[in-house]
Amino acid sequence: MKMPDWIYPRTLWGLMHRTPTAELRFRISNLTRQTVLADCAEIADKGPKRRKGLLGRKRLSPGEGLWILPCEAVHTFWMQFPIDLVYLDREHRIKKLISDVPPWRLSGCFSAHSVLELASGTIRDTQTSPGDILEFSSASLQNDSASSAT
Repeated sequence: MKMPDWIYPRTLWGLMHRTPTAELRFRISNLTRQTVLADCAEIADKGPKRRKGLLGRKRLSPGEGLWILPCEAVHTFWMQFPIDLVYLDREHRIKKLISDVPPWRLSGCFSAHSVLELASGTIRDTQTSPGDILEFSSASLQNDSASSAT
C-alpha cells in the first residue's frame, strides 16, 4: 500500500521500507544554514520505540538524535539529561525550537507534525532558527558512498 506523500515524503518512504526502521539512521541537515544537526539520528515511528524514546539513556552525544513521527508534544519525565527540541511541519520546516529542556518538563507545538530530540546545545551550535528547512538522508547511504569512493 502506498502511503500519501503528506505522511512520509517520497524519499523517506523508500528509505524506511527498504531497511527496517529499527536499523535505519538519518543524517539531518539544515539546508537554510548549511549545517548538520545530527549524523546519526534514529526514528521513532512505531508504538514501542515512540513510548521509550530516550528513556534509559545516560546521555545523548553530539550528532545523535531521535526523530519522533508523528508527534506534537513530548515530555522529559524520568530522563537524566537536558535535550534540544525541534518541532517540524510536514515539509520539514522548523515551527518551534526549545533549547536545553531539563528533565521533568512538558513541551508541545500543536501545529507540528514531528519532533527532533537532539543533544543539548545543538540548536545554539548550528544557529538553527524557526523557518529553516531540514533535509533527512540515510546515514548508512552516506557512509556507503564515502567508503566506495576510496
